[in-house]
Amino acid sequence: MPIEHDPSFIDHLPANVAVQFLERVKKSPDREAFRYPVGEAWESMTWSQAGDEVARLAGGLLSLGLQSEQRVGIASGTRYEWILADLAIMCAGGATTTVYPSTNEEDTAYILADSECRAVFAEDDEQIGKLAARKSELPHVGKVVTFDGKADGDWVIDLAALGALGDAYLAEHPGAIEEIAATILGDQLATLIYTSGTTGRPKGVRLRHSSWVYEGAAIEHLNILSEDDLQFLWLPMAHSFGKVLLSTQLACGFATAIDGRVEKIVDNLGVVKPTFMGAAPRIFEKAHGRIVTMTAAEGGAKEKIFTQAFKVGLEVDRLKREGKAIPLPLKLQHGLFDKLVFSKVRDRFGGRVRFFISGAAALNRDIAEWFHAAGILILEGYGLTESAAGSFVNHPDDYKFGTVGPVMPGSQVKLGDGDEILIKGPGVMDGYHNLPDETAKSLTDDGWLRTGDKGSIDEDGFLTITGRIKELFKTSGGKYIAPPAIESKFKAVCPYASQFVVFGAERNFCVALITLDPDAIAGWAAENGVNGDYTAIVSSPQCREMVAGYVDELNSKLNRWETIKKWELLDHDLSVESGELTPSMKVKRNVVEDNHQSLINSFYS
Repeated sequence: MPIEHDPSFIDHLPANVAVQFLERVKKSPDREAFRYPVGEAWESMTWSQAGDEVARLAGGLLSLGLQSEQRVGIASGTRYEWILADLAIMCAGGATTTVYPSTNEEDTAYILADSECRAVFAEDDEQIGKLAARKSELPHVGKVVTFDGKADGDWVIDLAALGALGDAYLAEHPGAIEEIAATILGDQLATLIYTSGTTGRPKGVRLRHSSWVYEGAAIEHLNILSEDDLQFLWLPMAHSFGKVLLSTQLACGFATAIDGRVEKIVDNLGVVKPTFMGAAPRIFEKAHGRIVTMTAAEGGAKEKIFTQAFKVGLEVDRLKREGKAIPLPLKLQHGLFDKLVFSKVRDRFGGRVRFFISGAAALNRDIAEWFHAAGILILEGYGLTESAAGSFVNHPDDYKFGTVGPVMPGSQVKLGDGDEILIKGPGVMDGYHNLPDETAKSLTDDGWLRTGDKGSIDEDGFLTITGRIKELFKTSGGKYIAPPAIESKFKAVCPYASQFVVFGAERNFCVALITLDPDAIAGWAAENGVNGDYTAIVSSPQCREMVAGYVDELNSKLNRWETIKKWELLDHDLSVESGELTPSMKVKRNVVEDNHQSLINSFYS
């Protein structure tokens, strides 16, 4: 039976994020709040120190004239200064507009202008350059505050200068931050997060203080995390997944080690040794592929032991889930393999992980079960930017692989027309900024959010995502296809895969465009005598033959009408920079299709 939760906790939430933060500082002044890299070392900041720094920056924003609910942008990668700036904006009564550092100059200017930002935190000279080039389009931006860039002492100042302005302001107005925090209403705007719109222009999702406070409190209420946990945070803070983890930290009080450099994730896990981390499925797919290919490269006895270990581990897991006894010989084998194989897999992630949380896209069940066989639990969750990220999550003591768990306490779910998932609760957005027509399409008159995703709910309330309505297509033979399900299956069978994008709407069969992980395929090439760069490797007959084998394996697991009849390896991996991936590493299917339309058409010639 699923765990029951009393939703009355909603009646006792902090009034707003500023109050939530100030209460956390008061409750845990000497406990570690944030840890961040300085060169090769890590430095630490207590909640009390974070409180002082946030107050200084908030005072600085007030000295610049920031008024209630006025927007301040943050154009930066994930780092501890991002979080301090975000908290300062909200403690000053303002609202944060998030901008990915990879956002191009034109869209950056549009987002900051549409949200009427009064100031912008810019990470470095690259971000400052985007603003300077479009300064004439940003009439409301009175000041730019840079973390690492060059200040001009006029329009651009550094963080220290903003802090000095704050010191002077607070000397004249002692207690100003607490006074402002006490006046912020729960339904006031806290954050504007821009997502891709159907018109090509980003849409600003309006999220209230009460949305974030609720999200953190709901996780706290689930009793999943405590002050004793340590989070490793690399997710883009411009994304709602990163933001909801900050809300959770304020509610639960654990420490967070922060470094947004994706290429450093594995190294950092070994040093930080966190107890949990949130990530997109691509991170787990990449780690799975890396471990499998490294072991295959070693070959011999090591590979045989590794293969047998996971065969035993998966069987033990299956028996446990079915409530069956584990035969003694299998139990003894499992104990041996845990020492020889599984403990080493866990050590790659620091050795202390209680669980990972996967979100932002669908996680393949086979990969989740593979990690669990090694003693690593991945809890899948689900939500949208429009629902402040967290709407469903599995619980460490009550989870089902292949599902995103039950709805969060205090929220509701139902299935609408065509099994569309509808969500209602405190996390749901106010609407889209300056877009009443788009808001009306997404929110029903009685407050239900139309997610655009199809799903099913089992007898225990666990939700399974069965596809994105806009991504579902019908073949000319009348069969419906859910591309993400096929795509995730390929990534589970092929350890070299990076992306696998399926097409076939109104056609008589399905086709795919494939990219390989550059690091993994370089290792494969070295072992198989294939020379050259990525393009040369994927063009080689040996590589095509290898991939063909994995496509055949995939097809053996699919319904006849789902099978991939034709495919092609692209000469480049998809990337955020090319515009083919979002910053949270989801494929922009329409962009990929537009970029390779002639190739896709050729499959059907």
